[in-house]
Amino acid sequence: MANISVLLCLVITILVASGFANGSGYEPKEKVGVYELKKGDLSVKFTNWGATIISLILPDKHGKLADVVLGYDSVNEYKNDTSYIGAIVGRVANRIGGAQFTLNGTHYKLVANEGKNMLHGGLRGFSDVVWKVKKYKNEGHTPSIVFTYHSADGEQGFPGDVIVTVSYTLLGDKQLIVKMKAKALNKPTPVNLAQHTYWNLGGHNSGDILSQHIQIFASKITLVDSGLIPTGKFASVKGTPYDFLKPQAVGSRINKLTATKGYDINYVLDGPAGNKLKRAAVVRDSKSGRMMELSTNVPGMQFYTSNYLQDVKGKGGFVYQPRAALCLETQGFPDAVNHPNFPSTIVTPTKSYRHYMLFKFSTTA
Repeated sequence: MANISVLLCLVITILVASGFANGSGYEPKEKVGVYELKKGDLSVKFTNWGATIISLILPDKHGKLADVVLGYDSVNEYKNDTSYIGAIVGRVANRIGGAQFTLNGTHYKLVANEGKNMLHGGLRGFSDVVWKVKKYKNEGHTPSIVFTYHSADGEQGFPGDVIVTVSYTLLGDKQLIVKMKAKALNKPTPVNLAQHTYWNLGGHNSGDILSQHIQIFASKITLVDSGLIPTGKFASVKGTPYDFLKPQAVGSRINKLTATKGYDINYVLDGPAGNKLKRAAVVRDSKSGRMMELSTNVPGMQFYTSNYLQDVKGKGGFVYQPRAALCLETQGFPDAVNHPNFPSTIVTPTKSYRHYMLFKFSTTA
């Protein structure tokens, strides 16, 4: 009996570790861990569950340190998260209308997870898998970590095998660069990744972000229908609540957006196309003096004010509510696979995916 008990315990342990015991059917091939990069008084922690940023600690204008990203106390809580907090989302970020598209004459039906549509890669997108830690160097002038993931042909309905790589590197003077790359191994396929950190420069437990100021370097948005699926048309931001060409308080006009309960829209970034970096946004919290500037090489950025966070128990037991943070998700345009007039998000074995984000943090009086 003793041997049978030991064997049963071993089987149960294996099932729990693999994810089958809770019915997920997902078997991670890598162990889930926590990793830290530190340079000066900037420190960032990650987990390879979703290649996720789980903390980013910065000084304020008085030198007081605070964690400025929302998150959880344990990695296991990220496994149950439904808000994509801090994660890399894909294979295709944002929404695909009807969870379907046609490519080169072949129709693909995807896994819908938001009504009839697909959001952030489906029921189990890149935010809900274990990434391999390819490289980890927390020393020298440029501490960095590199995560990789092999997305198999047919995963969530997408065609072709794809190797995805995400690297996070700390540079001098409080800078973080994120590089997202993807290579299609055998078939053309859409790829559109996004980094989904929830930012609150006052500190993750400081309340809402309505008094923080933001400037968004975009003259247009992509119009959407009632399901937040792009119509294919563009609109000028001038004279609308979406106009942040000059710095404005996040909450200055947010209550006019009753349909979405706040900001949740893709901005068409001004500046050059291609791989050259262009400014996307600047956020400033006057109380702490913290400022964040974001640059990218991709054409769009989803500005989201965490409208649907509701009673989410976060770090230290703090409960996150709507508008507790803002997301700046640089990306290709949503639903680009169904809109030929949008910049293409199709990756082929001869055309790889390159997406860069550069964060610069500073303080002002």
